[in-house]
Formats: sequence, structure tokens, C-alpha cells
Amino acid sequence: MSRKLLSCLISFIVGAIVSFIYLAQPAYGAIAQPDLTPLTLEVLQQRLKSPIPSEGIKIIDLQRLNIDLRPENTEFRDRFYAFLKQQLQRPGTPVGLDLSYSQIQGEFKISQLGLRVPLLGESLSPIFTPAEQQQLQRDRRRLSRLSTLSQSLLSIPNLGTQEAPLQITVFRGPLKLTQTRFLGLVDFTNTFFLNRVEAPGAQFTQSVDTTQARFSQTTSFAGALFERDTRFRSNIFFSRAEFNQAQFLGPVTFQNTEFQATANFNQTIFQQPANFTRVQWQGNADFARALWQAEAVFTRGTFSKALFLPDAIFEKAALFRQVQFNNPVNMRGTSILEQADFSDAGFARGAYLNVPGLKFDSDQAKIVGDPGQIGRFISVPALQGNENLLRELVRNFRRQEQIPDANQMDYTRQRLKLRDLRQQLFGMNINAASTAQLQKIGFSAAQAAAIAQRRAQQPFRNLTDLLSLANVDIATYINVRDRIVAKDPVAPGRAVFNRIITGLDWVGLSLLLLLSHYGTRSWLILGVGLITIAYFGVLFWVIDRYRRLTPQPILPELSEILWILTGFSLLFLLGLIAVFRNSDHPWLTLASLAAIDIPVPTILIALLYKAGRYHPLMDVSYFMEEGTLRQLRILVGRLPIIPRYEMFRERYLPIFWDRNWSWLNYFDFSFNNLLRFGFNDIRLRDEHVPGLITALVWYQWAIGILYLALLFWTLSRTIPGLNLLIYFK
Repeated sequence: MSRKLLSCLISFIVGAIVSFIYLAQPAYGAIAQPDLTPLTLEVLQQRLKSPIPSEGIKIIDLQRLNIDLRPENTEFRDRFYAFLKQQLQRPGTPVGLDLSYSQIQGEFKISQLGLRVPLLGESLSPIFTPAEQQQLQRDRRRLSRLSTLSQSLLSIPNLGTQEAPLQITVFRGPLKLTQTRFLGLVDFTNTFFLNRVEAPGAQFTQSVDTTQARFSQTTSFAGALFERDTRFRSNIFFSRAEFNQAQFLGPVTFQNTEFQATANFNQTIFQQPANFTRVQWQGNADFARALWQAEAVFTRGTFSKALFLPDAIFEKAALFRQVQFNNPVNMRGTSILEQADFSDAGFARGAYLNVPGLKFDSDQAKIVGDPGQIGRFISVPALQGNENLLRELVRNFRRQEQIPDANQMDYTRQRLKLRDLRQQLFGMNINAASTAQLQKIGFSAAQAAAIAQRRAQQPFRNLTDLLSLANVDIATYINVRDRIVAKDPVAPGRAVFNRIITGLDWVGLSLLLLLSHYGTRSWLILGVGLITIAYFGVLFWVIDRYRRLTPQPILPELSEILWILTGFSLLFLLGLIAVFRNSDHPWLTLASLAAIDIPVPTILIALLYKAGRYHPLMDVSYFMEEGTLRQLRILVGRLPIIPRYEMFRERYLPIFWDRNWSWLNYFDFSFNNLLRFGFNDIRLRDEHVPGLITALVWYQWAIGILYLALLFWTLSRTIPGLNLLIYFK
């Protein structure tokens, strides 16, 4: 069965399950119970006269009623709104409205029940308490600034017509709609809810419009069912907003909405396109285990706090274009069936995409982002359990020809592998450690005994098996997990051999990561080469020009010293700039380079000057150049010492000591010896040369073999025209 067919089958099964839940769950289904009492004017007046107290606030109890507000029942509808409005707008302590478990037929307009007040102006109605006036002033100031800005941007002449003042409906008391069923349109537009709105399990069979609504306190639509199009456009949620387990069967838009506290969409189902364009998420946004069966659009939004998407499913495109992320995005276990687009997204310092367990559940699944950028913001915390994910991410970016991002994913995989190698090298094996050793690293005596008893029956296969022990709590596990490993116990000799092999792997991989970013940054390896060329060029100049002090000094002139130091400083500075701009750990990179370049040459030169030099041809340079040609040459096949054949020697002449530019020859030789590439064929002579000098030249030549292999490998992975070694893993 193809993956595409399997994906379609999974979508069909998920749709069937959702439909079954919708039909079977009473909270979301037809809740018009047979014992609903039709609301009459007499019953309404009776309920209005005897409100029930709830949390210090009086509530008008209209629960479990069938309320008919259809056009054919005009007289009842008008008097219904008039009676309720009179009671709800009384000065003093606000009065709430409870329509829980009721059924409302016809259009329900909250504007008929609230108080209309101007948002722009100096005074507010005296019926509002100081706390309510403070809440209203927050929105008045915001709208006043927007109005002033719009008037300054629109150059429309004043024609003498005075616009009506901007007004908003204010609903002062709490509104309870628990499992209320609305059979008509629901209009909450341009309304400021000063108290809480509770609508868990409510069912909206027609359109819902809350455009320009304000929710001052906690708002709950948990488990609500929205069967048609829903508009939460340009809303402001000043406090927590609960939409967990809600179902949006029609299109839904939260465009230009602002969530100033946590927004909870946990386990929410979106069957039609969901528009979250330009939404301001000032609190945490929780979409854990949410299901999008159509397009999810978060374009141009801002997530000031964390965005949670663990175990969420995107069956269609998820668009995060031009979104600003100020904190990490949790995509642990998220399933992508089409694409997640992060083009032009901005990530603040410390923000990234945490994607352990991310699933590409179809052949079309992919992550899209800015080339060379998106890969740096994808984070995988551990290698175990994510090997396949990292391979999929590498393939994902290579299919899109985003080679830098593919290389970044490969670097991430190797960095995690290095951490595993270090843990295997220095960590304690819980299958072989004694109870005393287990207690030393942080386990209690009871926990160590439980571990010993468990491994006697069955060895631990991975560290998470520790959590299956009743004595080991999560705090202890977090405290010791970086210092332990779970491996099969082996004989002591075999354990030492394995540790040596692991240590060599760790050293080799560390050097690859530090010196070339695992073949993903060509400028880094070129910077390392420049530093090495400059360093060995100065060494060759020192051993060739500083020969002896007595009996006849052989020393360079001051001008030559200044020139060689200038050339060294220039090359070394260029190399340092490349290293610090391209290495994640530049000081460790320089330390690794120093460990390769400094110890052996230092020992050889110290022995050379300790022994002294007393041989013929003391006044002639050790280095000779091929005198028949002067051109740019590729010298991959030649060795650093001239051959012994007399006729061949005649072509080579010692380099000059008495020229102002002679210091360039030493850098040219260092360049040739490392890169097999230079302007002249300069070699070490084979007569009357101390063996220590020959050893130094051969040492750099051997380093050059490894450096060339690393350089070509890096160039092949970073330059599109040379990517001959790119392969799928």
C-alpha cells in the first residue's frame, strides 16, 4: 500500500471518528431535551423577579427553557429583550444572565441586552463601577489612538457632516451558556463583556459573529460546537480564553484578534480553513493535539510567549509566513501531511522550533522556510528516537535544493551523536555499576538496590526504563540522565577496548565539527587553512633566517622582520575573522587547531636550536625554487623535497635572501605544502639539511593531506556546482 493511499485512509478514519463523536456525545449533539419548558412572558417576569445568587452576583436564571425569538414571534421577542434589558442595566452591582441547557430559536443579539456607550469621549455612564470604568478606559484609549492615526493618514476634506460617535455595547454581568443550543444566528458584535463568559459545550447551529468584541475576564468555549462559519475577528481577550475540545465544522476566523493571556485550543478540531492572520498572542498559545483538516493560516502573527503544538495534526498546509516568534515553539510529535511554511518568519534570540518526534506522514509533507535560515532554528534535543526524523529533515531540504539547511540538519545530527559518544565515554553503565557507584552519582540506597534487582532479571535497554521503577522519580532521573548509559555488560578487557574506540571516534568527530562544522561551512575550513599557512610560513622563515649567533651571525635584517610580521598578521587576522564568523565555538576551534599545529613543531624547533647547526652551505637557503618557470601551479602530485637526480637538481636554485620580497617565498612554500597549490614550485633541498627541519616539513605535508580531504569534502557539500558527494542518508 503506497504512503499516499495510507494517508487518505488515515484521513477517512479520523473523519469518521470525529463524526461519531459529534453524533454520539450529548454535549455536542442535539441537547434539546424533551423536558424543556417554553419560555412565556409570565415565566420570564417571574424569573426576573427572583434572580439567584452566584459567587456574590445575582443571576437571572433562564436555564432549561425553549426561547423562541423567531421573526414570527415578534411581540414576544421585543418584550423579551425589553424586560431583560431593564433588569440587566440597573445601576449598582451587575446582574448576570444564565441560559445554560436552554434552546434559543431565531437570531440572538447581545446588543439588545447591553448598554450602548460612546467609546470616544470624556465621560462614562455613572452606572459603571470604578473597576468597570477602568476596563472600558483601556479600550477607549486604544481606539482613540487608532482613530487619530486613521484621520492623520486619510486626507479627506471636511464636508460639514458630523459622523456619529463610535459606540460599543457593554454587557456588565456574567453570561452563562453551558450547553446552550442556538438554532439561529448569534450576534455578539461590537460588545464589551466586562464579566466572564462561560459557554462550555454550547452548540451553535448557525453563524456566529463576535467581530470587535472584548472579553474582559476568563472566557470559555470549551467543548463548544460551531457548525457554520464563525467570526472572532478583531476581538480582544484580556484574560484567559478557553477553546479546548471545541469543534469548528465551518470556516473560522480570528483575524486581527489579540489574546493578552493564555489561549487554550487543546484538542480543538478545525474541519474548514482556520484564519489566524495578524493575531497577537501575548500569552501562551496551546494547540496541543489539535486537528486541522483544512488550511491553518497564522500569517503575520506575533507569538510573544510559547506556542505549543505537541501531537497536533496538520492535514493541509500550515502557514506561518512573516510570523514573529519570541519564544520556543513546541512541535513535539506534530504530524505534517502537506507542508508547514515558515517563510519570512522572524525568530527572536532564544526562539526556535523544537521538533522531537515530528512526523512527515505523507510523500508531500515538507517544511518550507527561508534558504540558509530555517535550518538554524530547528532544534532536536536528543538523537535517540529522532534518527529517522533527522534523515527526513535532511531529505526535506535537499529536495528543495536548500543545501545550507540540509547541511545544518546533518550538523545537528552529528552534534547529537558527539554528545552520545561523550556520554558513552564518560558515563557510568547502570548495567555494570556497583550499588556504591550508583549512589555516588545521585541515586539513593533504595533506588540503587531496585536498579540492581531489576538488571539481575533483565538488563536496561535505555535510560527511560528507569522510570518504570517505583523508587525512581522524575527528579532523580533528570538529575542523573546525563551521567549514565545503558549498555550490555562486557568483560573488562573488552570494555577498555570499546572505550578506546569510542574515544577515537569522539576525538575525530569533535575535530570535524570544530574545524569545518562537519563539512557545512567552507569559510570556516578556509579560515583554518589561512591560520595554518601563516603559522608554518613564519616557522620556515625562522629556521631558515635565524641560523646562529656565533661565530659569524646569520640573522635577518630589521626590515625583513617587519615585513614577515606584517604578512603573518594579515593572514592570521583574515583566518581569525573567518573562524569567529563561522564557528559555533571559535575558541574551541582555535584550541583544536593549536593542538595540531603547535606541540610537534615546537618540540622539533627546540631540539634544532639546542643541537645547533654546523654543516656546509650555511649561507644558502634551505628552500629552492624551480627556476625554469614562474606561474600558478597545481602541485598535487609532488613531494616537498627535490629528488636526488643531478639533471633534475640543475633546474632548482636557492631562493633569494637579499630581496625585499623574499619573505613571500616562505608563505608560498607553506601554501604549496598545505594546499598543493602555489605560484612557484618551492621545495626543500636534499643536501646538508638537518633532519629536524625535514621532519617539520613532512609534518606540515602530512597535515596538508588531511586538510585537502576535508576541504574538498566541505566544498562539495556547500557549493551547488561542486556537490558531487551529496548523498541521501
